[in-house]
Amino acid sequence: MGRRPRRDLLAGLTVAIVALPLALGFGISSGMGAEAGLATAVVAGTLAALFGGSGLQVSGPTGAMTVVLVPIMHAHGASGVLMVGVLAGLLLIALALGRAGKYMALVPAPVVEGFTIGIACVIGLQQIPAALGVATPAGDKVTAVAWHAVQDFLAQPRWWALGIALTVAALMLVGARWRPALPFSLLAVAAATLATELADLPVARIGQLPAGLPAPSLAFLDPAALSSLLAPAVAVAALAALESLLSAAVADGMSVNHKHDPDRELFGQGLANLLTPLFGGVPATGAIARTAVNVRSGAQSRLAALAHAGILAVIVFSAAGLVARIPLAALAGVLLATSVRMVEVGSVKAMIRSIRGDAVVLALTALATLALDLVQAVILGLIVAGALALRAIARDVRLDAMPIHPDLPGDHTEQEHALLAEHIVAYRLDGPLFFAAAHRFLLELSEVATVSVVILRMSRVTTLDASGALVLGDAIQRLQRRGVTVYISGIRDGHHQPLHALGVIARLDQAGHVFATTPQAIAAARDRLQRTGVLPASSHTNTVPDAAITPR
Repeated sequence: MGRRPRRDLLAGLTVAIVALPLALGFGISSGMGAEAGLATAVVAGTLAALFGGSGLQVSGPTGAMTVVLVPIMHAHGASGVLMVGVLAGLLLIALALGRAGKYMALVPAPVVEGFTIGIACVIGLQQIPAALGVATPAGDKVTAVAWHAVQDFLAQPRWWALGIALTVAALMLVGARWRPALPFSLLAVAAATLATELADLPVARIGQLPAGLPAPSLAFLDPAALSSLLAPAVAVAALAALESLLSAAVADGMSVNHKHDPDRELFGQGLANLLTPLFGGVPATGAIARTAVNVRSGAQSRLAALAHAGILAVIVFSAAGLVARIPLAALAGVLLATSVRMVEVGSVKAMIRSIRGDAVVLALTALATLALDLVQAVILGLIVAGALALRAIARDVRLDAMPIHPDLPGDHTEQEHALLAEHIVAYRLDGPLFFAAAHRFLLELSEVATVSVVILRMSRVTTLDASGALVLGDAIQRLQRRGVTVYISGIRDGHHQPLHALGVIARLDQAGHVFATTPQAIAAARDRLQRTGVLPASSHTNTVPDAAITPR
C-alpha cells in the first residue's frame, strides 16, 4: 500500500464518485433506504478491502444483491434483511474455512452471461416506478410491479420525473463512450439535482439522511425467525460468493500480475456481511463495475478500495443534507444506465453463435433469473449445462474394431490371418464409460457379429463408474450366452475396484481371461482356438495358457 499511494488515492476518489449514486440507488431499491446503501459501501467496503483475497476488489451494495433482498424485505421486513446478512456472513466464513473458493471457477460462462443479462433486466424493471414518478406498487414480482407502475403513470402522468430519469441515463451512456474517464453518473445526478432545485420541480427526493453511521446494534436479531430466514441466507451467501469471486477474477484479467486468493476473498466478504448489518447496512458483494473502474484508474493495492470507503464516509458525515436533495428519478436513471452497461453485447453474440447448447443455457438462465430468484436460476443453468456437457462427453465414447494381426507374435500364413480375422475380434474402448454413455456402449457391443472370441481392450477408457461397470458386465454375459469367449486387456489401475466390487469380471478373472496387455490376450485366444480345432496348430508359435497372466 505504500509503494504508489498517490495513484491508489486518485483511483479511490474516482471509484467513490462512481459509487456514491450507485450506493444510494441500490439502498433505496432494496427497500432499506439510501442510508443503508451508504452504510454498506463504507463498512463492507472497508472490511472486504482489509481482509479479502483481492487487492483490487471494491465491495459494496450491488444490483444483483438488491434483486435478492427485495422479496426478503417484502416478507420479513428490515430486521429480516439485517439478520439474513449476518447469517450469510457466517455461511461465507464457513465456505472459506472449507476452502470452497476454487469450486466457483467451475460455473460455465453461459450461466454467468445469462445470469448477468437477467440481473440487468431485473434492475431496469425495478427502476420503473421511480423513473415514472409513481409510488412503488405492492408485490414481490418485479414484472408485475413494473406493469402496475406503468398503469399508474398512464392514469396520472408525471413527465418531469420521466424526463429526469431518461436524461441522466442518456448522459451516462453517451458520456461513457465520449469520455470514459469522466464520472458522468455523478455529474448527471448533480445537474439533475441543481435543475430541480432551481425550477422547484414537484419530484420525489431521497429525503433526510442521518449525519453519520448509526451506533452498532444487535436489536434486530430474533432467534425465533432463524428457521424461516435460513433459506434466504443461503441464497444471499451463494450470490455473494459467486459475484465476489467473479468480480475478483475480472480484476485479475484486467491487471498484469495480480492474482486473488478465492478462499481469503470468501472470508473477507463473510466478515463484511457479518458486521455490516450491525450498522444498518445490507448484504454486500464484490462489485464488478466499481472494481473495473478501480483497475482502470490505476489502482495498485488495497489502499484504493480503502480510500473509496473513506471518501464515502466523509460524505456521509459532512454532506448528508446535500445528498437528501437528490431526486429519486435521477438515481433511477443511473441504475437504468447501469443495467444497460452490464450486458456485454459482443460477448453475448459470440456465445450465441458458438454452440447451440451454450445459447440454450444462456437464454434459459436469463429467463429464469427474471422469472425466479437468482440462486434458482443459477442452479437451473448449472443443471442444464451439466446435462449438455454429459451428453457431449457421452458421445465421445467409441467402440472400434481393431486389426489384430499386427499384435500377434511370430510369423503366420495368410490362411491363419484369415481365420483369426474371422474368429477373433478385438474392440478398443475409447473415452468415458459412465452412466451417460453406458447404454449406447451396450447396444453397440450387443450387435457384434458371430465370432468365437471377443477381446475388449480397455487401456483407453478414461472414466469408469458403477453404471458403466454394470453395463460392461451385462454385455459380457450377453456375449457368453451366445457362446462367445470374452477376454479383457489393459484395465487401468483405478478401474479394477468398481469392476471387482460389483462382481463384473470375477468369473473372467478366475478363468484367466484378464490380461495386462492385448498381445497376451490375443495369444491366449489363439491358443484356445487351436485347442478347440478352429485354428490349425502351429509349431513355431508360443501359446499362453488360460490362467497365465491375471493382474490384480
